[in-house]
Amino acid sequence: MRLRRVGATSPHPPAPADEPAPPTCEAPGPRTLVHVSSPTPDALLGPADVRELAAALGVRPTKQRGQNFVIDANTVRRIVRTADVRPDDVVVEVGPGLGSLTLALLEVADRVTAVEIDDVLAAALPATIAARMPARADRFALVHSDAMHVAELPGPAPTALVANLPYNVAVPVLLHMLDTFPTIERTLVMVQAEVADRLAAGPGSKVYGVPSVKANWYAEVKRAGAIGRNVFWPAPNVDSGLVSLVRRTEPVRTTAPKAEVFAVVDAAFAQRRKTLRAALAGWAGSAAAAEAALVAAGVSPQARGESLTVEEFAAIAENRAGPDAPDTARLAPHALSTEESRPS
Repeated sequence: MRLRRVGATSPHPPAPADEPAPPTCEAPGPRTLVHVSSPTPDALLGPADVRELAAALGVRPTKQRGQNFVIDANTVRRIVRTADVRPDDVVVEVGPGLGSLTLALLEVADRVTAVEIDDVLAAALPATIAARMPARADRFALVHSDAMHVAELPGPAPTALVANLPYNVAVPVLLHMLDTFPTIERTLVMVQAEVADRLAAGPGSKVYGVPSVKANWYAEVKRAGAIGRNVFWPAPNVDSGLVSLVRRTEPVRTTAPKAEVFAVVDAAFAQRRKTLRAALAGWAGSAAAAEAALVAAGVSPQARGESLTVEEFAAIAENRAGPDAPDTARLAPHALSTEESRPS
């Protein structure tokens, strides 16, 4: 993981006052300087700025990394408002891309730390921030890493997560960040509309499933708006949605470890058409053992996972039989179930 801070340590010395030089971005490899647009009056990136910067860097958005850059300043400001970003917030952003949302966050938050996996984008972003928002550049830090591997962040602990998450990894990245950084109180993510519906769904909904329950383990979750396709470049083939997550003031009350609760959730939805007695047989060791755990938790063995709250899943985990049961709690905390790993 490589860290980079913008400001006094910037490799680009300021130009004399009577001879302004165009701002530059650096790409990895041989030292190559490319010009970017002059800052707009409000410093945010517009459609022409995004395309010009991408062309200068030789960036072509890839489907593999779910890259769709926001090109509308009103949209990123709306995201910041909806996220309730405050002047004392330390915001972490995942997948900043060319910096559209990053700049809008820096207008309001105390500090912003961006996590970017792409080599070219990570190399260019600090220079873009320094060029377009020099007075706030020292409040920005970059972590060049896969977000799924991030275990710590520079500077003060984050209080908010705001991100345009790549569609293909949205759920695991969100859960990883919420789990790794318990100081994150408020989250607003922009994801594919279908994923937004699944995250915010409640028991009884047709789209209620693994992402819904696991997100609710950490936070109160709700849909916070819709985003049209025309504010992205390139325009995606699907609509997007905003999801708000406010961390629980008190965690789910249970004696069961989180890994055990999540194992129950994964098992219940792996065969969602089956009753819980049948679906949890592998987790419990047998159908009879599953029924015993369900009855002890006050859950009908004939119920299905889509009808249960996160608290009920926790109660089932608490009542799992003893030493002869399979050790599912040893699964990695973020191991993906079939439902979570399904392409978005």
